[in-house]
Amino acid sequence: MIYEMTFQVRVSNMVDGQKYYETLLNRPPDFTPHDGFAEWELLPNCWLQVAEGDPSIGNGPLRLGVVDLDAERKRLIDVLHVEDFEIFERVEVPVRWATFSDPWGNSLGLFEYKDAEAMNEKLRQVVRR
Repeated sequence: MIYEMTFQVRVSNMVDGQKYYETLLNRPPDFTPHDGFAEWELLPNCWLQVAEGDPSIGNGPLRLGVVDLDAERKRLIDVLHVEDFEIFERVEVPVRWATFSDPWGNSLGLFEYKDAEAMNEKLRQVVRR
């Protein structure tokens, strides 16, 4: 079950990039957990991330929220034969995440909330719709 999504763009200068996106979106970011990263919730459960780094040609990773990241990782490896991929986390970030590529080279990913209550609240929001 997919219940949330994020989309990331990269900018070569975070100060300028954050200023640009603040102006574009007409508000400051909703979440800035560490240097070089800012995030806006555009719609309920739909986030735009701006990260400092080399801008990439084409789309950035599209990450989808899942209930059980480890189970989904195993399913993708078993069913879609996705190459084994690593799961990441940082103390200051409320989710664990992973990124992989589809057969055409598009960057995709999954994430899950570390806190079960936070995840359950997101699920309740989806069910109410």
